[in-house]
Amino acid sequence: MAQVTSCVLRYMRIITVRPYLALTPVLFAIALGLFPGSLSEAADQPSADQIKAVFLLNFTKFIEWPPESMGRPDSTFNICVLGNDALGSALDQVVSGEAVYGRKVTVQKVDREPSPGNCKILYFGEHDTSSRLLEEPEHGVLTVGESERFARDGGMIGFVIENRRVSFVINRPAADAAGLRLSSKLLAVAKAVTK
Repeated sequence: MAQVTSCVLRYMRIITVRPYLALTPVLFAIALGLFPGSLSEAADQPSADQIKAVFLLNFTKFIEWPPESMGRPDSTFNICVLGNDALGSALDQVVSGEAVYGRKVTVQKVDREPSPGNCKILYFGEHDTSSRLLEEPEHGVLTVGESERFARDGGMIGFVIENRRVSFVINRPAADAAGLRLSSKLLAVAKAVTK
């Protein structure tokens, strides 16, 4: 597991240090997917949660948050995990030592909807999809959850697992309503984009 995490983090740092590697959708897909093979039971393959955690961190490189939503320069960039979800553990490992917009990335596990302005990314687990934030997106908060239905119901990005591969769908109007600008590179590698 440590070896997989190390490999995932190495690829993430390559994209951060050499952003020109993400200029084409194909290279971006490789960077996000990291592993061309399907998720397997083999011990050396990352779990679906590890891949989703890498996606969450890498989304930050291809989304522009409104400057006024970022808070003070010394604030943290919070990724909140709503409810009891296994993704939180994988995410803790992936974000360790990482920064977004010059802010330290932290993971907060929350039992209920966080207070406004606390989270920059709010991840909904499989069973935690009822929220006013899906009907009325909070300015500057990216909502991510499980399934295409999550995106259809007002979430911005929904993870999809098909043939044991992790991909995602995007609800662009929901992201626009929250003031988030999604890069064309991110839109190009999504399985589907709602316009």
